[in-house]
Amino acid sequence: MKKEEKKNAYLYCKFRDEQFALYDEYAKRHGMLMKTLLVLNVLFYAEEGITQTEICRRTLQSKQTVNVIIKNLLSDSYVTVMETPENRRNKMVQMTESGRAYCEKIVRHITWAEVTAMSMFTAEEQKQLIDLSRIFTKNLAKLVNQEMEG
Repeated sequence: MKKEEKKNAYLYCKFRDEQFALYDEYAKRHGMLMKTLLVLNVLFYAEEGITQTEICRRTLQSKQTVNVIIKNLLSDSYVTVMETPENRRNKMVQMTESGRAYCEKIVRHITWAEVTAMSMFTAEEQKQLIDLSRIFTKNLAKLVNQEMEG
């Protein structure tokens, strides 16, 4: 491994960690955990409701984590949970009016910040950032999983 590659891997991961820390700090400032913020973000924009399975898929969180978050939001009357007719084990979650009121400013602000930060790049830079991040993530996943197999 070249010295430059080590330095660049370190810097890229450091920037990723700084981004996670920004989300974590933002969530804490608003009295919640980052994982709750991620779930609220998905729920807020899924106006017709969304299944817990889909929330897990979109937030990359476990069923158990999402279930705990949903139970907490349910106890605060921020969401409703209904069984889906086709699969009673798969629950449909929908934000209530009080839930939307609770998180609207929080979710809209973080979305605005993300979109505005991206808009500070040219269209070509945006495409490069997304393409290279996707490739890095695929390569990293392959190598991390390879280590587990070996």
